[in-house]
Amino acid sequence: MSAAIRTEGLSKHFGSIAALEDVHLDVQPGEIVGYLGPNGAGKTTTIRLLLDFIRPTSGRAEVLGLDVHTASIEIRRRVGYLPGELALYDRMTGEQHCAYLGALHGTNDLSVARAVAERLDLDLSRPVGELSRGNKQKVGIAAAFMHRPEVLILDEPTGGLDPLVQQEFHRLLREAAAEGAGIFLSSHVLTEVERVADRVAIVRAGHLVAFEQIAALKARAPRRLEIHFAFAAPQDALAKIPGVHDVRIAGRVATLVVDGSIDPVVKFLALHEVENIVSHAAELEEIFLAFYAEGNR
Repeated sequence: MSAAIRTEGLSKHFGSIAALEDVHLDVQPGEIVGYLGPNGAGKTTTIRLLLDFIRPTSGRAEVLGLDVHTASIEIRRRVGYLPGELALYDRMTGEQHCAYLGALHGTNDLSVARAVAERLDLDLSRPVGELSRGNKQKVGIAAAFMHRPEVLILDEPTGGLDPLVQQEFHRLLREAAAEGAGIFLSSHVLTEVERVADRVAIVRAGHLVAFEQIAALKARAPRRLEIHFAFAAPQDALAKIPGVHDVRIAGRVATLVVDGSIDPVVKFLALHEVENIVSHAAELEEIFLAFYAEGNR
């Protein structure tokens, strides 16, 4: 089975500015991949390349095994797309929008759009110009899902949605993935990506700096330990353990950060009387910020 999305050395330069450089990534059918980065990192540029809105400077991309340039019309029929800056016709109702976009995808069946609208508490009969930002976003979501696409490409999809609606949207994502859709979710909302994604790609200044399972990223991330000793905590000795830094002592309690394996710490603690150890696994936000820390190239 072909990958839902695949890029090989994908690059885009605007004059002397490298908006995207040598990006290799893939999204498999039934998988949700979160694409993380701040504004200007290259997320939207990647999406525009995948949909053939712009052409790469070098490299190539495929969607559903088809070249994004030579088969762009076929790809757009089979993809559900929600842009980061959604533009709608104010005089058209939500249902008219879905009917119009459905025709472009080759369907006049609005049953899925209506079901999605109901789940998101959206009135499709109202003109778009009367809707709030959040409700306009719901129209875009209903239109993206309405033709049961094989691939969903979503750029900052939860902007303007309240928390309860966001939860329902996440359920829609999981259901679409369970049915085999490959989902590429661009976002700067770290908690959202951590909640729904199978893998995460982190882009920094146009470069892909990480692409792997969230659990694997966390396993490699610094780990914070809180150690309760039976006696005074040995600060100097703790600071000398390989991989240990940021040691802080408060009486019999030591807090520290461990890079890499915690085996040297465990062996050290085996020689001391320890009452309790609390391990604080890194959150995705900490990992993300570490990739953007000054000097992390």
